[in-house]
Amino acid sequence: MASGQGSIPEEVIESVLARHDIVDTVGKVVQLTKRGKYLWGLCPFHSEKTPSFTVTPERGVFHCFSCGMGGNAIKFRMEIEGLSFPEAVRTMAEESDIPLPEGKSGLLSPPDPERDRLLQAYEWSAKFYHFLLKNTEHGTAAMEYLRSRNFSDKMIDQFQIGYAPDRWDTLQQFLEKRQFDLAEMERGGLLSVRGEGKGFIDRFRGRIMFPIASRTGKVIAFAGRILGEGQPKYLNSPDTKLFNKSRVLYNLHQSKASIRKTRQIVLLEGYGDVISAWESSVLNGVATMGTSLTENHVVMMKNLADEIVLSYDGDRAGQAAAIKAIPMLEEAGFRVKVAVLPSGLDPDEFVSRYGGDRFREQVIESAVSSVKFKLIYLKKNHILLEEDGKIAYVKEALQIIASLHSSTEREVYLREIASELELSYDSLKQDCNLLRASMQKNIPEGDNNDKRWNNGRHKKGQVQTPTLLPAYHVAERRLLSFMIQDPEAATYVGERLGEDFNIDDHAAIAAYLYAYYAQGKPPEISRFLSSLQDDRLEKTATAISMMDTPPDWSTQVLDDYIREVRKYPLQRRTEQKREEMIQAEKTGDFLRAAQIASEIIALERQ
Repeated sequence: MASGQGSIPEEVIESVLARHDIVDTVGKVVQLTKRGKYLWGLCPFHSEKTPSFTVTPERGVFHCFSCGMGGNAIKFRMEIEGLSFPEAVRTMAEESDIPLPEGKSGLLSPPDPERDRLLQAYEWSAKFYHFLLKNTEHGTAAMEYLRSRNFSDKMIDQFQIGYAPDRWDTLQQFLEKRQFDLAEMERGGLLSVRGEGKGFIDRFRGRIMFPIASRTGKVIAFAGRILGEGQPKYLNSPDTKLFNKSRVLYNLHQSKASIRKTRQIVLLEGYGDVISAWESSVLNGVATMGTSLTENHVVMMKNLADEIVLSYDGDRAGQAAAIKAIPMLEEAGFRVKVAVLPSGLDPDEFVSRYGGDRFREQVIESAVSSVKFKLIYLKKNHILLEEDGKIAYVKEALQIIASLHSSTEREVYLREIASELELSYDSLKQDCNLLRASMQKNIPEGDNNDKRWNNGRHKKGQVQTPTLLPAYHVAERRLLSFMIQDPEAATYVGERLGEDFNIDDHAAIAAYLYAYYAQGKPPEISRFLSSLQDDRLEKTATAISMMDTPPDWSTQVLDDYIREVRKYPLQRRTEQKREEMIQAEKTGDFLRAAQIASEIIALERQ
């Protein structure tokens, strides 16, 4: 759902669309070439070698003829940057110096003064901690530690790393002097209540501070790493009005441009890992907030990428976390690869020891398939020098290989195992085929969605072979195409057909069009798209607007299409009646069969 439009003033949306030319907006991401009335390029939303992505300047829309993605300039920014509708409008308005009214009816989101004060406090606190690290004696030991871990000054500045002194009231005094309500600051996770329950103290003390930003770049939380010994090693901000760790990915605000370009995310475990990866020119790295991967994280990433490279720690815990994450990601439709690190090392330590170039080339760019990683992980659980261990490993490995959809992939992995363990390939293949047959018997008939068999490869939104649309479907699209171009055509169709379209999405688009024109608005598809409340409707309406429909129409043409639309339900009822008549004849109820026959004749006359 592209929710949130209702609270945004219409004049703001119109100003944003007027100031943000569709060609300029898309051209920053896609290289466009003019061909006929369209500008063409490679679609940024799916992988393709032949351009099927178009921009139509006079209509202010983009559309991909392969994957179906489409919309106006606001929609493009939403999809390319993973923003909500209000976030995209606010961002684009600020870029063009479009004033955002502050009255109750003019806010892009409900008024929340406390949230705004917390955002201000976090921004100032991040700058304060960064200043203390770089410019005071308090931060000397922390700077020495960071440099010993090969954190450059450039990275310290870019990621705004700071230091919270090992004192009770450093930040508390800083906030109090700036007139912040300390009770609010405690609720926002910056302060804690004193042990005896009176007054407030700093939540973070004696810690290196990593600011955590929202996807739009606003600081909303901190992670504090203890300097020296002590527990916990990392202390995160609690869940607050601004921050929920299961819904935030560290560094997404900086990495999303690279992610959109590559359609790939490198998923790491720690803050230091992300920073070291960035310095190694791995610019699409993000990390979870010291918590396991959640469904919310997966949904966020699905809006941005097609492939995930897991680069977790090389110890047993990191490998177990990767094994746990793989099925969650594959079920969401991601291609999953795993970066294999030497045992015991994390990405940060690998970069410190071997350098950024080796990390990028030998770890990230050499990531193995999820199946290969599972086999590597499985191998570590068995002693392959012993017969029992070898047999147990082969049995478990065959379970993984047999579930693969591709016979070529199965052959590759079977040959690897045969060569490595000095076993007969033919025997392994026979055992694998028997196991596949056994697995297939256990799949309920007609269940084509068994996750074991599609293995996450048949993604939602994958490009499908176009099918020939039935006549009534084409007629409905043609009618809507005329209606989008001309309010008079919409009025004519509205009086004779109304919302009696056979396809629900078409009926919904027609209803929105009637309401849109009733407000005296012009026939501009870009503006109309902003009035829709559903992503699917936006894509459908954009696709319809791209049809080569002549601007001129006659009542005869519209009547022909309306007749085709109205004919379809009558045809369906006729077909149902014929089936009922056949059943009546089979059961010997000839009187009922005769009655149905007369009903069929009446329907055919209609």
